[in-house]
Amino acid sequence: MGENIEFPLKSKEYYKSIFNKYDRDRDGLIGVRELTDLIESREYEEDIPKHCVKKILTMHDRNDDRKLDFEEFYEMIHNPNLSYIFGHYVQRYINWVVPKRHYTRPDATDGIYEEEYSCYPPAVGMIILSLIEIIFFCVDEATEYDSTKYASGPCATIFIYEPSRRREVWRYITYMFVHVGVFHLVINLFVQILLGIPLEMVHKWWRVLIVYLAGVVAGSLGTSIMDPTVKLAGASGGVYSLVTAHIASIIMNWKEMSFPIAQFLIFVLLAASDIGTSIYNRYVLDINEHIGYAAHFAGALAGLLVGINVLRNLKVTRTERIIWWISILTYGVLMGTCIIWNLAWKSYFPKEKY
Repeated sequence: MGENIEFPLKSKEYYKSIFNKYDRDRDGLIGVRELTDLIESREYEEDIPKHCVKKILTMHDRNDDRKLDFEEFYEMIHNPNLSYIFGHYVQRYINWVVPKRHYTRPDATDGIYEEEYSCYPPAVGMIILSLIEIIFFCVDEATEYDSTKYASGPCATIFIYEPSRRREVWRYITYMFVHVGVFHLVINLFVQILLGIPLEMVHKWWRVLIVYLAGVVAGSLGTSIMDPTVKLAGASGGVYSLVTAHIASIIMNWKEMSFPIAQFLIFVLLAASDIGTSIYNRYVLDINEHIGYAAHFAGALAGLLVGINVLRNLKVTRTERIIWWISILTYGVLMGTCIIWNLAWKSYFPKEKY
């Protein structure tokens, strides 16, 4: 029972860090309560009686101020008369309580992206757009019963994308406010709020709005080229741009994100499964569901390309600069081609109404 247990002592700097950890009030002294916190824990509170704490303090409080400074603390640990207590229990306690510092690369940035989520300023961009879409829908439905089912209401008549009215250029954007049926509206609202608000919390509302509108315009221009006779209503081009904007954000912030591979695969599978099914139904099975599949595809492509350029990149690398330039050039070429096509090849489209 009286046998001393030897243990390897740490450096003075190590015990200085322990002393500072339990010097709660940062006055350079450890009092009785702070010393008790050092020795006691839920794991070992039955092993070291409280009277031992008092004995330690009495033996080593040389100036009788009921507190220990670091030199007294250090001498206390090295006192051979207390080697059993400090060699057996305190050393075990220190090893359990004070976490071992694992090596971390000084340039590690993993998890920084998640720290950027903020509600200031409020993420209201997608909410405002959704309210406008609801208002347009209600106006059409209130004006004429079931008009939203056939897109025949006053708002739909003015704002829907109509191939024979391509001269009315606002229709390339305003079709996003018109929805065909309640289900169409609810699905688009649900997805754009679910996907848009998290993007706004990191990248701010105006960046997300740029990506969204880029998807809307790409949706109408893409439809005009791939399905020149199809009318277009709904915010699907913008909604799909939000899906791929998440992919763009992951690509440009790969090292700054937690679990980027898992997030990337989720959004890629989500986008690929829906777009792939849409293309297969439209061009292989030739199913006419009155759905603008071309707008889905074009909106998704625009969301990826514009998202890479517009959304925040927390730490720019050389590879990401190259990706940035490739995406902006690709987007410029595709949009320029669609615009020139619409302007120069009028015979490709249905005859315009005046």
